[in-house]
Amino acid sequence: MRAETLSVFINPKPTNTLATEPVEKIITLESVSLPEFLGVANQNINQVAQAFPQSRIISRGNEIRIKGSPQEIVKISEVLQMLIEHLNRYGRLSAENVTSYLRQDEEQQQFDENDNVLLYGAKGVVVRARTANQQKMVAAARENDIVFALGPAGTGKTYTAVALAVRALKNKEVRKIIITRPAVEAGENLGFLPGDLKEKIDPYLRPIYDALDDMVVGEKLKFYQENRIIEIAPLAYMRGRTLNNAFILLDEAQNTTPMQIKMFLTRMGPNSKVIITGDPSQTDLPSRQKSGLVEAMQILKNIKGISFVELDAADVVRHKLVKDIILAYDRHDVQERAKADERHRNGEPDRADDQNASKRRNQRDKGGQ
Repeated sequence: MRAETLSVFINPKPTNTLATEPVEKIITLESVSLPEFLGVANQNINQVAQAFPQSRIISRGNEIRIKGSPQEIVKISEVLQMLIEHLNRYGRLSAENVTSYLRQDEEQQQFDENDNVLLYGAKGVVVRARTANQQKMVAAARENDIVFALGPAGTGKTYTAVALAVRALKNKEVRKIIITRPAVEAGENLGFLPGDLKEKIDPYLRPIYDALDDMVVGEKLKFYQENRIIEIAPLAYMRGRTLNNAFILLDEAQNTTPMQIKMFLTRMGPNSKVIITGDPSQTDLPSRQKSGLVEAMQILKNIKGISFVELDAADVVRHKLVKDIILAYDRHDVQERAKADERHRNGEPDRADDQNASKRRNQRDKGGQ
């Protein structure tokens, strides 16, 4: 017997479809035994309906109509999909099976603090805080509304932040997730990349999509994005907005200007949490352009409700060589700073000053020709 699929039709609604505004979803059951699926006197589907009292679930013929919040509709759809797969595999579906799947769905959403589990992701992936500093980041997010997570690549800053956001959404602590990054070229020029603006920007947001793919099943993630429950956008799109009841993540914040990070922080509305991640030592901004992240660290360090968590090479969860690479670059940076201090004491110009002076001489020479 072939695997059953869900044919889904969603009634047209305004684009801003949040938990406060119900939507309707119609699931068409194809090539499945309706008596077996629905159960005696519809007890199977009634049991699902009782588990979600805030939504309406009605069976008519081979259609199941669900009306409720987008979040609950996604959960109900997942449960129904599991029941269909069970029926296709074993040829029968009992009330005890339905109870088991409903309990499994509930247990997967619980947060086990003692085991540092953040959530149970797609395909059985267990997402947890794996290092001491990642655990500090989780604790800081629990106690503060704004958290700066600072550290080099590979330390799990972004991944942990996305997990915290997804967990908050699943637990109904927020109504939506907004994830943003500054679109700053790292050696490339956006204008020369192929495609429209979305196609140009998407590569910069790829790490976010990768994290979400681990944590949210494909159909649910698609539904969240189509209904703007999860938004992923360049930082410039945040201007002029007020972000209420949201978990907001600013990634790669070292590439923001002071004006951009101020704009971002002042978007925060009631019942919202913000996590800002970045590596102050690795900026792609033009030379002499001050990083907004570095300035924000100085200005906001003594404000209650804002926490700073630093991750380091010990938190690297990528290939073991990444830790050695980070340490080698750290040693190199220390040596370069020592050389620069020595040149400064001897009254010698910085190398950057030498290069700029050379550029100015070349420009003057060209102008005189």
